[in-house]
Amino acid sequence: MRELYIRGEQRREIAVVEDGRLVEYLIDDASAQTTEAVYLGRVERVVPGMRAAFVDIGQEKNGFLPMEERNLPDAEKLQSGMAVLVQVKKEAQGSKGAFLSRDITLCGEYSLVMPLNRMIGVSSRIGDEEARKALHELGKRVSDGRFGMVMRTSAAEAREADISEEAASLMAQWESIRRAAPTAHVPSMVHRARSQLDSVIDDYRPKGIDRIHTDNAALAGSLESIAPVTLSTGDPIALMKLDRQRDKTLERHVWLDSGGTLVFDVCEAMTVVDVNTAKFTGKRQLEETILKLNLEACGEIARQVRLRNLSGIILIDMIDMETEESRQKVLDALEAAFARDRVKTVIHGFTSLGLIEMTRKRSRRPLAADWTKPCPVCRGKGYIKEEEHG
Repeated sequence: MRELYIRGEQRREIAVVEDGRLVEYLIDDASAQTTEAVYLGRVERVVPGMRAAFVDIGQEKNGFLPMEERNLPDAEKLQSGMAVLVQVKKEAQGSKGAFLSRDITLCGEYSLVMPLNRMIGVSSRIGDEEARKALHELGKRVSDGRFGMVMRTSAAEAREADISEEAASLMAQWESIRRAAPTAHVPSMVHRARSQLDSVIDDYRPKGIDRIHTDNAALAGSLESIAPVTLSTGDPIALMKLDRQRDKTLERHVWLDSGGTLVFDVCEAMTVVDVNTAKFTGKRQLEETILKLNLEACGEIARQVRLRNLSGIILIDMIDMETEESRQKVLDALEAAFARDRVKTVIHGFTSLGLIEMTRKRSRRPLAADWTKPCPVCRGKGYIKEEEHG
C-alpha cells in the first residue's frame, strides 16, 4: 500500500509511505527546485583538457557542461562568452556546480520527449523483449521523426492516443522555450522544473497510489482524479509522526529489528554502508544466522537509501558469507528491495573484496542537505580537536 502525505501551501512537504513506513520525504519549493529547469546561460570558460565548459546560469557556482554529447553530434562548438540553452540534469551539491546538458528533455507521465535529437528508447525497467519492441515501434509512430522519445514503464499500459497527446503538449512547451530564449536575459531561467509533487505523481501513479492525505483544501480537489483524498483538519505528517521517522533517518546508525545495525558514512566520492551483527546472535548455524541478518539488512538498506536520497556509488559491506548460494540470495533480495524505487538503481554485484557495489542516479539533493547544516565547531568533520595536554 502506498500513500502520500502532503502539508503546507507555498512550501509543501511530501511524505511517501509504503506499507506504513516512510520511504521518501521531499520539500516541494518551486524557488529551490532546479533539476529539469532550462536556463539561458553564458559560457564563462572552455577547458579543452576536460572536454567541457563552465557555464554561468545565475547560481553560486558555474555549471559543468560537456563539450560533446552523444545524442547531439552536430551541436555548435562552445566558445567563451556565447549564450547557450542548457538544462540542469543534476543539482549543484557540495563543491560541485550543477551538471548541465544541451540535450533538452521534457518529462511526462508516459514518456520523455527530446526535441533536439531523434533517438527512440525504452525504459530499462521493461525487461520483456516483445514489450520493448512494441514500445519502440510506438515511439517511432508518435514521434514520426520530429523528435526523440524514451518510453517510460507507464506507457506499456497507456493508450496510443494519450501518449501522442502528451507528446504534443510537451513539444508545445518546447516551442515556448525556443521562442523565449532569443530575448531572455543572460543568465536566466526560461523554463521552470516540474514541482516535486508532479514528479512524485508521474512516477508513482503507474505503480499505484492508494490514498492521499493533505491539509490543503485547494490542493485536495485537484488530486481527486489521482487517488482517494483525505482532507485533514490537522497536520497529516505530524499526526502520523512521519517527521520523527525523517529525523531518525539523519542519524548515522540504524537498528534492525533483529538487533543488528547499519552504519551509513557519506563521503565525497561514494557512500559506504556497513552491516553489523551488534546484538543479533541467532539460534541456528552460523551461515544461516549471517544470511538471515544480511537478508533483513537488504530491505532496510533500500528504504534508507531512498529516504536519505543517497546517490552515485554505494558500497555495502555485508557480513561475510561462505557460499556463492548465500551471496546470490542477498543480491536477489537487494534487487527486489529496490524494485519499488522510482530512481534508476543498478546492483553491480560483489567486488573482489566482497563488497556489494551499486549505483543510483543523482538528481535532487540528499535529505540531509535539506534538514542539516555543518557544525560551526568541527566544520562538518564530526569531531573537534582535543585541548593541549599539560
